[in-house]
Amino acid sequence: METTTIPKASAVFKTLFKADMATLLSNRRSAVISLLVPLIILVTWKAIVKYKGGPFVLATSIAIGLIAIGLMGYTLSVARDRDKGIFQRLRVAPVPTWAIMTSRICIQLIMIMVLTLAVFIVGYQYDRIELSLQGYLLTFCVAILGGAVYLSLGQLIVGLIKNFETINATTRITYFLFIMVGMVGDLSSFSPRIKQIIRYSPYGSVKMMLAASMEPAQWNNDTTLAVLVCVGYIIVFAGIGIQKFRWNAK
Repeated sequence: METTTIPKASAVFKTLFKADMATLLSNRRSAVISLLVPLIILVTWKAIVKYKGGPFVLATSIAIGLIAIGLMGYTLSVARDRDKGIFQRLRVAPVPTWAIMTSRICIQLIMIMVLTLAVFIVGYQYDRIELSLQGYLLTFCVAILGGAVYLSLGQLIVGLIKNFETINATTRITYFLFIMVGMVGDLSSFSPRIKQIIRYSPYGSVKMMLAASMEPAQWNNDTTLAVLVCVGYIIVFAGIGIQKFRWNAK
């Protein structure tokens, strides 16, 4: 009588992670673009450093990069694999569902750390922006929290929308709107009410956290409120996105 050996969850996760990492490397052009946009902003905004300060420019660059990773990276990869039936085949195999999604999220977390490190290096080498050790470490932690906001938003999009082309268009429009609202909101004058809405939008809250984490002495009640707002975004976006998510596109 033959016996079926079910692989350990840890071994399955390791295999999935290697496969997802190989996919990321094979599609490195998309990853490079995600890193390139915030670095271009960092370089072209060098003149703004003297007026707004180094943390402002670094925070803006990282915040925009996090949007690209969460929306253009995670959302489109999940939507594409679902459309191709990859998730459906994985679920037939002895693979825990948590391992499938956790592997994807871990890849994005690595991208977030690479993005943050790249911004720090370019900011120091080109713009001469230097932070304290505490500032660097705290920013890494806050960048992960900020990245979770956009990953959960991406989960919401793939949960509510099944068609890949519609998801593709939605993520690009959302990405563009976040960049425009964020950059115009930072550099233009609006009414106090509009400024408050932008300030506690996903983009504004994440950028506020990042800027304060680079200068821990500047952390205040508004920053703490921004953290709570981001946690709220994550709970709502991820909760609805996970509940509505379907493993196939039909």
